[in-house]
This record gives sequence, structure tokens and C-alpha cells, in this order.
Amino acid sequence: MTIWAAALWWGALTTVGTIVVPMLFANLPSPAIAGAMAAKLFSAMTWLALGCGLLLLMIFRSNQPVALNNKAQGTILFIALGVLLALLSEFAIAPRIIARQDLRLWHSVGTAMFVGQWLCAGLTFWKLAERSSEA
Repeated sequence: MTIWAAALWWGALTTVGTIVVPMLFANLPSPAIAGAMAAKLFSAMTWLALGCGLLLLMIFRSNQPVALNNKAQGTILFIALGVLLALLSEFAIAPRIIARQDLRLWHSVGTAMFVGQWLCAGLTFWKLAERSSEA
């Protein structure tokens, strides 16, 4: 179950960030319409990240013997950091972009946070895949 949640999180981020949003800007009639749709997709990604992250944290908390907890510390850190980046993007960065405050700065910060979340989700997926192949 854990590897599936991590795969969903990382795969959704990858799909939205590399295929869907660029396609919106390439095919919708105006950047404003594409931006509004992208904002909705990024918001949905925040809730997906929160759901997958909390599920992963609950599974780690309830199913891990003490000996594995030391091995799982890095994975838990990546999960928590990825969820934190998603929440900060939604509640600290997105309102500034919507308010059109210094768009270049806040788009850059938002992009960096999205990439950071993507890396955290990818590392979580990789570590869980590695653990499942050892078992």
C-alpha cells in the first residue's frame, strides 16, 4: 500500500508538471485561462499530496517495528517535507500569485517548491521501492 501511495503522489506531480500544465498553455486561447486552470490543478495536487503524505505517515507510524524505524527516518523526512512544500505552495505562494504580487518572483518560488515536492515524492517512492525489493 505504501509504494502505491508514493507512486500516485510522484506520478501525479510528474504528469501535471511536465505534460498537463504545458499543454494548457500551448492549447488554451489565452495565458490567463491556462493560468486559472493550472492553479486549480496545482490546488488539487496539494490535496493529493496531503492525502498520500498523511496515509504514508500513518502507515509508517502504525506498521513499523522499532528496528525499521531508524531506516525509515529518511523516508519520513521526505514525506513530511513534501507535504509541507505542498501546503506552503497552496497557502503562502498561490495567494500572492492570484493577487498578482511580483509575479516573476512568486512564480519562481512556486516552481522551486513544486520541484522540491516532486523530488521529495520521488525520493520517497524510490526508498519505498528499494525497501520492498529487499523484503
